[in-house]
Amino acid sequence: MTVSTEQAQEWLTVAVAEARLGLAEGGIPIGAALFGVDGELLGRGHNRRVQDGDPSMHAETAAFRAAGRLRGYRDTVMVTTLSPCWYCSGLVRQFGIGHVVIGESTTFTGGHHWLAEHGTGITLLDDPGCVRLMTDFIAARPDLWQEDIGA
Repeated sequence: MTVSTEQAQEWLTVAVAEARLGLAEGGIPIGAALFGVDGELLGRGHNRRVQDGDPSMHAETAAFRAAGRLRGYRDTVMVTTLSPCWYCSGLVRQFGIGHVVIGESTTFTGGHHWLAEHGTGITLLDDPGCVRLMTDFIAARPDLWQEDIGA
């Protein structure tokens, strides 16, 4: 499956809106959305670790859960503002999500290289807005960032 840069950037706006919502709620500004290859928005969400007191509620998990059960995930695209951590990379592999669009991997490089090695399509946008969102957050809340990345 291929995803054009223009389509990826359009879908990223949904994930960025989710990240900003999470930040406004006092959480970590990471957002995600799951799309069908046809462009249908299946689910969206943001990191809710702080808000829910649940260490497993990452943005990709929230978007995946919001999509509900599907018969298959090969023809879906996970869009995330930040390179997916190992937990979220495992979710992508476990369910066979066909493609991942990543806003940035400058502030954190998760498992997207591993996903690519195992056949998942990857589009890395290196979006300056996503980088700024995370660098501003890390500077303001280094304690929360360290907790989130497991340091």
